[in-house]
Amino acid sequence: MKKIMILFILIPFFSNAQLGLLTGGKNIIKTNLSGLALNNYSLTYERSFLKKMSLSVGVRYMPKSQLPLKSYIEKMIDDPNVKVNDFQVGNFAITPEVRFYLSAGKLKGFYIAPYARYATFDVSIPITYNNPNYTTKPTVLFNGTISSISAGILLGSQFNIAKKLVLDVYIIGGHYGSSSGTIHGVDINPAMNTPQEKQALQDQLDQFNEVGPFRFDGKVTSATTAEISSTGPWAGIRGLGLNLGIRF
Repeated sequence: MKKIMILFILIPFFSNAQLGLLTGGKNIIKTNLSGLALNNYSLTYERSFLKKMSLSVGVRYMPKSQLPLKSYIEKMIDDPNVKVNDFQVGNFAITPEVRFYLSAGKLKGFYIAPYARYATFDVSIPITYNNPNYTTKPTVLFNGTISSISAGILLGSQFNIAKKLVLDVYIIGGHYGSSSGTIHGVDINPAMNTPQEKQALQDQLDQFNEVGPFRFDGKVTSATTAEISSTGPWAGIRGLGLNLGIRF
């Protein structure tokens, strides 16, 4: 991993020294190859407006499937009653971005890029709890959508690898913002007919009100329903991304 990080850091210097200027027009369409490993599919359009400045917009889609990086999420949640292996999540995001290139050419070399991001997450989360009236733990399936709005900054480098072929490398970046949305557990079976049963599920929901930088508010709303709301900040990381594009 350390060798990979060093390679990404050195790429901007190699590109400026050895790969020369980009050729072609003011437009680039590209896709993120490294995102494919996480079941992410993306397309970005970038256009040069000034010698050292460009504007771009990216769209990302992840079909609903099992959660990537499950071992990391398990450690962050640290609760055996939250079945991370059975998580499912889908994602859509749109990312407008302004790039400032620090070298002499258009759409070339090391860049600093402020960006904004709007994202939605379609999630399914099974949660078990200790019902005092049953020997086995009931499971409640929560489904719903959470959306986020955030802003951040990205460092990277872009260079040509053929006459019209472009490689855009995300070195490191991150964003921070806010989130909103509610996921619902409905038709809970067995029904929670006593205050003790409802409190047992409530106690479980209270255990992950804070997960890393995220904040959630869970509550039992009836004998057969409960909900979890995303009420706080949102954060994310961009980096170690390889984007292949065509310039025209």
